[in-house]
Amino acid sequence: MSATMLRTLDEQGRAVGPVPDVPAEDLRRMFRHMLALRTLDQRMLSLQRQGRIGFYGTATGQEAAITGSAWAARPTDWVFPALRELGVSLWRGTTFREIVCQLIGNSGDVLIGRQMPCHFSDRRVRTVAWSSVIGTQLPHAMGAAWAAKLRGDDTVCIGYLGDGASSSGDFHAAANFAGVYRLPVVFFCQNNQWAISVPLEAQTASASIAIKAVAYGFPGVQVDGNDLFAVAAATREAVERARSGGGPTLIEAVTFRIGGHSSSDDPSRYRDAGLVPTWEKRDPILRMRAWLGEHHLLAPGEEERWVAEINDEIGAAIKEAEALPPPPIESMFTDVYKNLPRHLEEQMRYAVAMGEGAKFEGAFPL
Repeated sequence: MSATMLRTLDEQGRAVGPVPDVPAEDLRRMFRHMLALRTLDQRMLSLQRQGRIGFYGTATGQEAAITGSAWAARPTDWVFPALRELGVSLWRGTTFREIVCQLIGNSGDVLIGRQMPCHFSDRRVRTVAWSSVIGTQLPHAMGAAWAAKLRGDDTVCIGYLGDGASSSGDFHAAANFAGVYRLPVVFFCQNNQWAISVPLEAQTASASIAIKAVAYGFPGVQVDGNDLFAVAAATREAVERARSGGGPTLIEAVTFRIGGHSSSDDPSRYRDAGLVPTWEKRDPILRMRAWLGEHHLLAPGEEERWVAEINDEIGAAIKEAEALPPPPIESMFTDVYKNLPRHLEEQMRYAVAMGEGAKFEGAFPL
């Protein structure tokens, strides 16, 4: 358990600790990715307010925690996300078009319209489906890590959670099993200090969330979640430890949720509005912009060009996604069983016929 919060850059982007060795092109790509997340949040929240999608959960202010942790994993590792890890999938290869299709729930949605908006997953980028039931993804991450250990491969699983999930029974069960069996899993907590309307001080009496790892027999590390360098270094170390057989790690990335819990939430009803300007001064994008500029890794006008490109890409994705039809009716049936039972074949024919406006002869097939 680290005694103090790990930090590399101060709020002005000046180094206050050892700067980890990260390739310059990776730093530039991570900064552009943080800009993409911020821009995507703005555009998607606007779509929700216009009634063009039903729900969205922003991650504004948490871009460093998302991006730094995603960078540390291999493409072959498995991710078990919570609400604010859409950017992890984006880092691993998901496109803006696929994200917008999922938010709409149309025929271009890899989940065929079966999940809530913003509850993204895709096996092609090894991101596993999750539930709004808090913490249920953590036993899944632990179980997949156990399977990897039994098979003898070097896969690492990352289970994401918020501060609220650290109070769930699933967190305890997952951490306890992971510790006992020294499983290759990293539990990454984005502590944004609010579990919807529940503040951190009402969540736990512990000095931190990271310290909870002590009870399970593995390391807990608290990092400045708005410091891209600190997050990337801590996650890389935890992933390498897991991959080499050293067992799990709990990382607590201390950050702040600038907006509401979701597009359905009004944080002004329960949170002091004065907290927001304080944390806006700690914005991870401002901090990384300053460091990159100081080290001549960000040319004048380059950020503006990137944001314009990102906006164009998102605009094209929206246009393409909104032109697509809903998922076909038969998709409710065709991937439930390997071999479709006769009664479901009959129900599918009935549903398709009714959807096309045809009359169906005979009783409804049960």
